[in-house]
Amino acid sequence: MTATLSTKAFAAKSATEALGPFTIERRQPQADDVLLDIKFCGICHSDLHQARNEWKNSTYPMVPGHEIVGVVKSVGSNVKDFKVGDSVGIGCFVNSCRKCEPCKNGEEQYCKDTAFTYNSSDNGHTTYGGYSTQITVDQKYLLKIPAGLSLDAAAPLLCAGITTYKPLKFWGAGPGKKVAIVGLGGLGHMAVKIAVAMGAEVSVLSRGNAKKEAAKKLGAHNFYATNDTKTMEELAEKFDLIIDTVSAEHDIDALLGTVKIGGTLVLVGVPPEGVKFNAHNLISKRRIFAGSMIGGIAETQEMLDFCAKHNVPADIELIKIQDVNEAYERMEKGDVRYRFVIDCASLN
Repeated sequence: MTATLSTKAFAAKSATEALGPFTIERRQPQADDVLLDIKFCGICHSDLHQARNEWKNSTYPMVPGHEIVGVVKSVGSNVKDFKVGDSVGIGCFVNSCRKCEPCKNGEEQYCKDTAFTYNSSDNGHTTYGGYSTQITVDQKYLLKIPAGLSLDAAAPLLCAGITTYKPLKFWGAGPGKKVAIVGLGGLGHMAVKIAVAMGAEVSVLSRGNAKKEAAKKLGAHNFYATNDTKTMEELAEKFDLIIDTVSAEHDIDALLGTVKIGGTLVLVGVPPEGVKFNAHNLISKRRIFAGSMIGGIAETQEMLDFCAKHNVPADIELIKIQDVNEAYERMEKGDVRYRFVIDCASLN
């Protein structure tokens, strides 16, 4: 039986209870494992969805958190690329089958046996996330945090960063391309920063003008209010690529109307009731309506290196773990600029 490490954490014990102190067991590092002290963990909106069982797949007790940054405490005998003291990160998954086509192609996120960082199973054991003081992970699923990125502001890159970097890179954001970002929350603000760093002309689309100045501070070249019908008409067929980060019901047809012939609208937000649109808006202009999620390990490391090179951290509000329930309430109201990050030292 594998030896374990008693670990302080914060957990949801049911869908209706507030998160509170909890103790979990982490495995002692095996030959291919790395044990790290968690320094910071970002709060993703999916943490709230899963803690409250809004996706109807939650198991309890649950320790959320998949934007994990820490420092290596010890390594197994087979570990060569990480050493004690290294700054490292863990994203949305901690294992996969390693044999299927997606795994072989470096797209482990699409493996049907992916072990997610929490609310999942890894070789028969429940996975617990980053709202805790330490975690053990196989070296293949660990990332290096480059020098130049502060650890707290790097944490959200492990989800929000890669979720937006992936489609921007895949669909060719760069010089000469007009890119629109819909929504300016945790995902949207990273999409703006990354698209600007890639050299694209970047516009932010938001319901009203409240976030206009914030968008400009993030580097956006243009800002448009989608509640203005005349403005949306003027934007007809303007954009090569749209990254839609909104997770609430909104008008997909209006957005499609702003996509160029042969251009692409990519969903990264997940509206709970799904989406509806007129197929004619795709067919008549050869538009592409697509979706995207996180990237694999290699591409996530590429994203981290890109963000370090171009000075693209997340904009965060650092909190203590004891304030996590209040943070959830504020996040539901959009009251955060732009990502909460837990200082895991507060667990002690």
